[in-house]
Amino acid sequence: MIKKIAILGSTGSIGTQALDLCRRHPDRYRVTALTARGSKEKLFEQVREFRPEMAGLTEGINPAEIPADLKFCRWMSGKEALKAAAAEVDADQVLVSIVGIAGLQSVLDALEAGRQVLLANKEALVTGGHLVTDLAAKTGKPLLPVDSEHSAIFQCLQAAGGNRPEKILLTASGGPFRTWTAEAIAQATPEQALRHPNWSMGAKITIDSASMFNKGLEIMEARWLFDVPAEQIEVVVHPESIVHSAVVFRDGAVLAQLGLPDMRVPIGYAMAYPERLETGVEEPDLFALKSLTFEKPDERKFPALRLAREALKAGGAACTVFNGANEEAVAAFLRKEIPFGEIARRVEEAMDRLAGLPADCLEEILEADRRARDVVRSVPQ
Repeated sequence: MIKKIAILGSTGSIGTQALDLCRRHPDRYRVTALTARGSKEKLFEQVREFRPEMAGLTEGINPAEIPADLKFCRWMSGKEALKAAAAEVDADQVLVSIVGIAGLQSVLDALEAGRQVLLANKEALVTGGHLVTDLAAKTGKPLLPVDSEHSAIFQCLQAAGGNRPEKILLTASGGPFRTWTAEAIAQATPEQALRHPNWSMGAKITIDSASMFNKGLEIMEARWLFDVPAEQIEVVVHPESIVHSAVVFRDGAVLAQLGLPDMRVPIGYAMAYPERLETGVEEPDLFALKSLTFEKPDERKFPALRLAREALKAGGAACTVFNGANEEAVAAFLRKEIPFGEIARRVEEAMDRLAGLPADCLEEILEADRRARDVVRSVPQ
């Protein structure tokens, strides 16, 4: 049976690789909706090739700009484009690969419409974990993780036979600053922070990898995806990025998922679950690897890990504040308005100022996000 898939964020790294898998398996997938933020020409190319029923740009599009040969497609703009792609266009699966808290509404829309959500947006669970998991439970369809680490954990748990894990080992590459001093990291430039050693990703995610804020977000995401308390999630620095994560069981056994650092594997596993697709990714040559490295993260150099655990412990809107403040601070860093070390300081300031905010509904989550961003913008250097 051909699966119909809607891809939100189709021109980004995850979206383009998902379309590569659709291209490899035209007998299994039909693309029915595509959305992008502002990469107009790239989206035009994708619509021309995959001929979806609907396409949209969240930054807006002038109908006069749409090429004549693409008029067959229904074009939409802004938030309405995301709503239509997530919940209105005929689709079995919705891949949510847009960046930031904007993904929360799309995940909720897709779940309410009874779609299978392929989750490549950390922030949906970070900010609205209880809302998303409650709604997913009602649909009876599990959230299928696309992040390489959470996909690895999910794959390991398929062999658990109902046994609950004692601990989750969440691997981290360590980014470009793994061997730097805390003082040097604090003064790093955007150009240095964007040089990830293993992965090719968008600017925001790459900066988060350099600061390890991504790992803080992933601790939060794992807490909701796998119903495991933060105390049972341990971050392990693994610079080769071959072990994508692991699960420890009560008998001392550790199950790990290995593979080359290529996102087509976790994307393909989510798209085909419980089957596996041919992805074009080669298996790792263990003889060539010879050895793998594992290290404890230095939380003095990477305070995001401490802040993430503090946010989870605090509850309420603390995780939303952590995320929103980080998004705002990263944007300021990329504009070269603040130094790299200032990102964590401003996030901690926002968490301190906004302690105790509630997050019982979407409106409260969005208000906490707005206030966190305001704090970051108001903090003097």
